[in-house]
Amino acid sequence: MSFVDNNFTVPPPITVAKFGGTSVADHAAMSRSASIIKNNPQAKVVLISACSGVTNLLVELANGIADNEQRSERLQQLHTIHQSILNELAHPETISGEIQQLLDQVADLAKHASHTPSKQLTDQLVAHGELLSTHLFTQILNEMGASAARFDIRHILRTDSQYGKAIPDIDAIRQLATQRMQPLLSESIVVSQGFIGANEHGQTTTLGRGGSDYSAALVAEAIQAETLEIWTDVPGMYSTDPRITANAKPIKEISFSEASEMANFGAKILHPSTLLPAVRQKIPVFIGSSKAPEQGGTWIRQHVTAPPKFRALALRCNQTMVTLTSLKMFQAYGFLSEVFRILAEHKVSVDLITTSEVSVSLTLDQTDTCGGAPNLPAAATAELSKLCRVEVEQNLCLIALIGNKLGDAPGAATQVFGALEQYSPRMICFGASAHNLCFLVNTEESRDVVRTLHHTLFE
Repeated sequence: MSFVDNNFTVPPPITVAKFGGTSVADHAAMSRSASIIKNNPQAKVVLISACSGVTNLLVELANGIADNEQRSERLQQLHTIHQSILNELAHPETISGEIQQLLDQVADLAKHASHTPSKQLTDQLVAHGELLSTHLFTQILNEMGASAARFDIRHILRTDSQYGKAIPDIDAIRQLATQRMQPLLSESIVVSQGFIGANEHGQTTTLGRGGSDYSAALVAEAIQAETLEIWTDVPGMYSTDPRITANAKPIKEISFSEASEMANFGAKILHPSTLLPAVRQKIPVFIGSSKAPEQGGTWIRQHVTAPPKFRALALRCNQTMVTLTSLKMFQAYGFLSEVFRILAEHKVSVDLITTSEVSVSLTLDQTDTCGGAPNLPAAATAELSKLCRVEVEQNLCLIALIGNKLGDAPGAATQVFGALEQYSPRMICFGASAHNLCFLVNTEESRDVVRTLHHTLFE
């Protein structure tokens, strides 16, 4: 049935844009980002992170600072960051009351955390970074002459109650977004928060560090956006982190599969979960620099033409390797199922795994807001120790080579490991995916390994 025949109009295409912490770090950064939105009539929904450095300060407070002077110092740092932006507004009085109220709440929660820290309290506290930044960004947009309205994302982004790494309820988000956000889009630009959500009882949750990207993708999916834009401090994705080697090459176009592997294995420009909603709805994702939007960026699409054998190198540090050894594994069955039963019971997320006749090595995934290397819970260690010998090793980094049909590419492994004669790669995983080859190295040599491989494969 034609919409036109029934006097309906097709709704205009909508772009959801997300800005990271460096893109909203101060008044100048926020103004550049606001200009990007103002100059794109399709950009109707904006999700932003906390101002750069704010989440780290809030995590410190959430972990509990007993010393009153140290706690006051962190609170003053938070005040200074936001007050400096307020001071440059044309009409700071419009939102100064809301900003102060949120900072007062942070002080109260931080005091509470100094006595009894908890994951629920951590989520409640760290969410204030986004609650603060969205007040400031909305005001800057309005002062530029755009019509913008601040929206509390917790009204639509429904999750479960796994504080620190909450799982979104896709159906509820779609329904709530249709009811509460969609009607606003014809009237104004909606500015909301990344990273945070709420459970069915209205209690604040977070999607884990880097979850702002994921939030934006979930909203884009829910409102059936045409495009998702991720604005950061670099113009798109590169063949490796440009901070590791100046010879890193920009990637203009990349497939969902390749980009997912890059994000999963540590490319900090994109959160690992971001692409899942985009893939489900086939929403193209653009990544660009808010500091230099004219430089273009990277388009992530379902399919690309002529994907190369080697696409990129990703580095992910803070890795924890657990090695389980038992002679009971030899020509036996049921050992691994018991290991994974124990891990599942203690909610331990496993990333990579390799096995031999008498041992299994695996890495633990870090997904929550606490940062640092993940740990095997003491209760899980105790239970596993009844089954086998347990060794836990940290100070490791994972290096992943991302590409296409790597398992079918003659000589691919020789090219990689031939370049690494002076290093000792461990826990090599190759063949499980057509898009990656990965291994562990010691943290102190990880950047040298990336530079060596990049020189051999990409330069």
